[in-house]
Amino acid sequence: MIKSWKVYILAIISFLVGTSEFVIAGILDLVSKDVGVTIAAAGQLISVYSISYAVGTPILIAATSKLSRRTLMLAALALFFIGNLITVVSTGYPMLVGARVILALSTGVFTVVALTVSAQIAGPGKQGTAIATIMMGFNLSLILGVPVGRVIASTYDWKMIFYGIGLLSFIAMLVILMALPKSQGEANVPLKEQLALLKRPQLLLTLSISFFWMVGYTIIYTFITPFLMNITGMSNGMVSIALFSFGIASLLGAQAGGYGADKLGIPRTLNGSLMIHAAILILMSLFAHTSIAVFPLLLLWSFFAWSTGPIQQVYMISLAPSAAGILLSLNTSFIQLGIAVGAAMGGIVVESFSLQSIGVAGAIGVAIALLPAILSFSMRSQSANGIQSVTSK
Repeated sequence: MIKSWKVYILAIISFLVGTSEFVIAGILDLVSKDVGVTIAAAGQLISVYSISYAVGTPILIAATSKLSRRTLMLAALALFFIGNLITVVSTGYPMLVGARVILALSTGVFTVVALTVSAQIAGPGKQGTAIATIMMGFNLSLILGVPVGRVIASTYDWKMIFYGIGLLSFIAMLVILMALPKSQGEANVPLKEQLALLKRPQLLLTLSISFFWMVGYTIIYTFITPFLMNITGMSNGMVSIALFSFGIASLLGAQAGGYGADKLGIPRTLNGSLMIHAAILILMSLFAHTSIAVFPLLLLWSFFAWSTGPIQQVYMISLAPSAAGILLSLNTSFIQLGIAVGAAMGGIVVESFSLQSIGVAGAIGVAIALLPAILSFSMRSQSANGIQSVTSK
């Protein structure tokens, strides 16, 4: 029981750091107005965050591998506290960009270490459950953190969100200091060894599924609040309800994705989720001015978008079981890069075309993800047939 509570502590803190990443999309209109930049420029705060997370986290993890895990988590949270403090006192866009970089690096390091420590705490046979518990914290940051952040920002000021997160992160440091024991560092896995996996065509194709899937998703998600308010015509209160419902649908979709992979098979479930995902985004653009249509489409979008995640993870582990940890780490980097590119492309679409057209642009990104998926499954099928042929001789 004591061990399980330690995992839950890490999950709660994961919710905290996850909120710092996701909440910006829910308050993008308020941030852009306060800082004095366009919606498209404000959206690049998500790109900056994701690039910093994707590039910086593997480097920092490799450089700090010999440190005690508790020490590293405390250092990450201290940096996280500083990032929130800079956000609160920021007086312009450049300062806010710097704060997002600090938040991204600290969140990335804490996330990786929390997943590792939770598996160590749980012990053999319970590691999967422990890791799922940590990931649940991040999912809850999307379900609760984003809509609650929207309510706080609308009622008070958007900086109050980061003031509260910063205060709670300081408390989290004290909790970790008292609750978690010191643990040894880990063997250093050089970046060269991690990147060597990218030389395998099938693995690179499979990682590109995550990249394009997230590009398509982020193109519209980055601007979902101004889309719902300015195009669909939803009120502040309705947007908060929509974002909360969106989060619930994402949690259900993740569960359904894992179930579908087990019962229907990975290729059918993954390809199906991507096709439906793309179709829904097109429909959201077509019916953008009708809230009665957009609301259920929003829920379906979240459901099928987030069903892709667990399917993709199961597929990647099946391709290289002995390198599952490294591969999943690379997958996270590809996802963050997809978020960065998607936010940037979304800004270009909004500036060059219209806010309404981000649904179609997102659909194109998701549809492109089908190409590496089909190729990857084809390569896996050919490999399996080759093994069967050799075995039968």
